Amino acid sequence: MIRKFALLLVVASLPFTGCEKIKKLPFLSKKKAVEATAPPVPSLATGPIAPPPPVVAPPVPAKAEPTSTVAAPAPKPEFNTKASVIALCYHRFEDRPKDSLAIKPSEFEQQMQALADNGFTVIPMADFLEWRRGEKEIPAKSCVVSIDDGYRSGYEVAWPILKKHKYPFTMFIYTNYVKGQPKSGGQSLSWSELEEMRDAGVDIQSHTVSHMDLRVKKGKTPEQYEQWLRDEMVNSKKMIEERLGISVKCLAYPYGNHNAEVRKIAIESGYEACFTVYGQRLTYHSNADQLGRYALESSKPQVFVSAIKMIGGGGAGSDEGGADMSQMAAASMVTQPMEGQTITESMPTLKVNLATLGEVDPASIAIRLSGVGPVPVKFDPVSKTVEAKVTQPLKEPHYTVILSAMVKGRKIETRWSFNYGPAGGGASTNTEAPLPPRATPAKH
Repeated sequence: MIRKFALLLVVASLPFTGCEKIKKLPFLSKKKAVEATAPPVPSLATGPIAPPPPVVAPPVPAKAEPTSTVAAPAPKPEFNTKASVIALCYHRFEDRPKDSLAIKPSEFEQQMQALADNGFTVIPMADFLEWRRGEKEIPAKSCVVSIDDGYRSGYEVAWPILKKHKYPFTMFIYTNYVKGQPKSGGQSLSWSELEEMRDAGVDIQSHTVSHMDLRVKKGKTPEQYEQWLRDEMVNSKKMIEERLGISVKCLAYPYGNHNAEVRKIAIESGYEACFTVYGQRLTYHSNADQLGRYALESSKPQVFVSAIKMIGGGGAGSDEGGADMSQMAAASMVTQPMEGQTITESMPTLKVNLATLGEVDPASIAIRLSGVGPVPVKFDPVSKTVEAKVTQPLKEPHYTVILSAMVKGRKIETRWSFNYGPAGGGASTNTEAPLPPRATPAKH
């Protein structure tokens, strides 16, 4: 109390004594305590003591938006178009083959094992189609297994072997042969068996309605022939889709036979891929309307050897004097540049090995380059290699090489394509770009 009274006296006497006297008061010697607790006191002469100003909290800085820690998506890797595919074609499986359509089950088993032993991955037809659309990549060495017609042995003999190896496969059936249809017999599959296969994941596609040679016009007017073609392709597709509740995208030409009109109608009928029986290596750029398969049979074991080596397996299928052989040279030959490769050299040397074509007349060999024309060729009869030096600089991004020659008296024409990107222009020899569709080879 005494200290409080003394403090009041001091405050009252401020105008007269001055602040210096306050500092000399002994009871204010605890400086730190006073400074910590006593706010500044105005003079009593100025009037009543004003209330202290309200305490205003300092502004709170705006909360910064959190920085995202999610990395930007990496650039999508370039789609790999460089895989190679072989398609195998089987019909019947019999211990004692009676004709060229049959193969022994033991041989079939050996061939299925040989695929794995030689580094092939057996893929579903759906994967092959997705790869061709640029939607899915496939292994570098892939194989599609197909069985034609709709024989029971495909169900009873081949399917268990394929299950054992965990291989997917495709059944190409012609609808008139299904049990109960006009051409069915004791070896025909039934719709219920096809349903069972479908439910187990077996792919089922079209082999037309009647399995007749689609090129034969005998007894039909042009209008009747065209309508018959459409009926063969459309009605088969429609029946399979309606009976099995699936989408049919592929066609196998009966006997592998086709021509320009057949191929045109097939594409117009809604088929995405059409198969022949001219064995060849299939690539991303292979013509969709004439995809070659190796037709396997017991009497021709060399065909399977050609298949795993990815070289031309021979066969017929076209009435166009070599249209089958007019598909890409890369299917059965070693070429330089390779099919689909991008090069930077403006005046390259084109090379192709003709060993797989057989007896070629050297004097008949000719090479043409799109946008350039004929290119002088040099043939080595020992290595069977043709070289053609391009004599003017390349300018376009895409080129097609067309090679023609006489083989056993028959003219063949085969082709492959490559891309060109000048050095320093961002091109890479490991980069492929889809090539524009190639025109159907001219009739000879």
